[in-house]
Amino acid sequence: MSHYCGIDLHSNNHVVVIIDDEDKRVFDKRLSNDLSATLEVLSPYRDTLQGVAVESTFNWYWLVDGLQDHGFSMQLVNTAAVKQYDGLKYIGDHQDAFHLAHLMRLGILPTGYIYPKEQRAIRDLLRRRLSLVRSASTQLISVQSQIWRSTGIRIKIRGSA
Repeated sequence: MSHYCGIDLHSNNHVVVIIDDEDKRVFDKRLSNDLSATLEVLSPYRDTLQGVAVESTFNWYWLVDGLQDHGFSMQLVNTAAVKQYDGLKYIGDHQDAFHLAHLMRLGILPTGYIYPKEQRAIRDLLRRRLSLVRSASTQLISVQSQIWRSTGIRIKIRGSA
């Protein structure tokens, strides 16, 4: 029998749901964000666990890296591409984790790339820089527009078009 795990990750806790081949929940519990607790839960299923799906939230590094270091097959979920069933009333974190495991079982879980640990700091820094440059550009254009609107004088701020 195969098992599939979905984890709904939050800032200080996560919900772990493990299902079998027939979508029966064999484990369903909220845990604190402690790797050792998660390893303790997953260890009995190590041989039958087909994978662990973790939401790609702001704080996934510690969990994905820790589970990978212990030999678990990880899938980082592209949360923007996961669609809940139309008309499904939001039930909560336990249903979200179940849904991830269910999509994995069906082979239709939209996943993202798990960027290598060694390169994440540079990528994160470049993303932050891009965000700051965009923000600065928006502010400069706003100031230029306000001056032009108020005075009719079109000014050029260094570095702007």
